Amino acid sequence: MPENIDLRYPIGEFTYGQTYTFDQTQEHLAAIAVFPHNLTELVGRWGDSRLDTPYRPGGWTVRQLVHHVADSHLNAYVRTKLALTEDVPTIKPYEEQDWAKLPDYTLSVAPSLVILSNLHQRWVMVLNSLTEKELQRHYFHPASQIRFSLSEAIANYAWHGEHHYQHAYQLAVRNHWV
Repeated sequence: MPENIDLRYPIGEFTYGQTYTFDQTQEHLAAIAVFPHNLTELVGRWGDSRLDTPYRPGGWTVRQLVHHVADSHLNAYVRTKLALTEDVPTIKPYEEQDWAKLPDYTLSVAPSLVILSNLHQRWVMVLNSLTEKELQRHYFHPASQIRFSLSEAIANYAWHGEHHYQHAYQLAVRNHWV
């Protein structure tokens, strides 16, 4: 394996505090829209041995990764709706590492892939309707003490999907599964 591959951040880390144009946000929305299809095409037919392979030493298995993305994007959808209906709501953080130890993370990835497909259909419908002004609505994340605009949150979740897709894809490349 080449030494220059960062298994933890294969596309680099997300840079917080950026501003995004309306056109950039539209590109991020397109990435969010296609993500469930791309992930399903990659891992949807993998058997247990592949799904139970960690994407990096000490990292989650692909199975855990898929369930995590569904949980994360469910939270993102709720945070979006809170930001649109409340004045700078304080969102509820959750312990991702602890959620990954719960029994539902041992299930087939099929339920989470279906959740992602249906969730993204609804989420993208809401996101595509937003005006430039609405994209500047915020929510507050108490763990990081950051106010996120919806445009930044959209960029973050576009990055998040690709980040985890690349974890699985790069594992597949390294193991000659694709």
